[in-house]
Amino acid sequence: MQVTLLVRDCDEAAKWFCSRLGFSVKSDEKLAAGKRWLVLDAGGGADLVLARAVNDEQRAAIGRQAGGRVGFFLKTEDFERDVAKYADAGVQLLERPRSEPYGKVVQFADLYGNKWDLIEPI
Repeated sequence: MQVTLLVRDCDEAAKWFCSRLGFSVKSDEKLAAGKRWLVLDAGGGADLVLARAVNDEQRAAIGRQAGGRVGFFLKTEDFERDVAKYADAGVQLLERPRSEPYGKVVQFADLYGNKWDLIEPI
């Protein structure tokens, strides 16, 4: 599965996701008309496609891709390790880690303020 994320700057976003969350660059191709196909491997078969916002409507959506709700979910097999890794990397945790009927979860924000959940399912 691939999901597109609107960003101000593709290089800035790629650096953040790779250095803070451990994603890796899967593809980076220059396309016609100054466009770019930059895909990050988020693990677990999911890819994040970084798309530079090019007009006012797209720029207004940066950081609000899901209208203020959690819009992205990452699964982990080692919740405590990844929470510590994210905190050490300067990822903004929006709450204290908690247990829910479906597993352990913590909400965090990416560099633009989009909300994500890190989940270790039961």
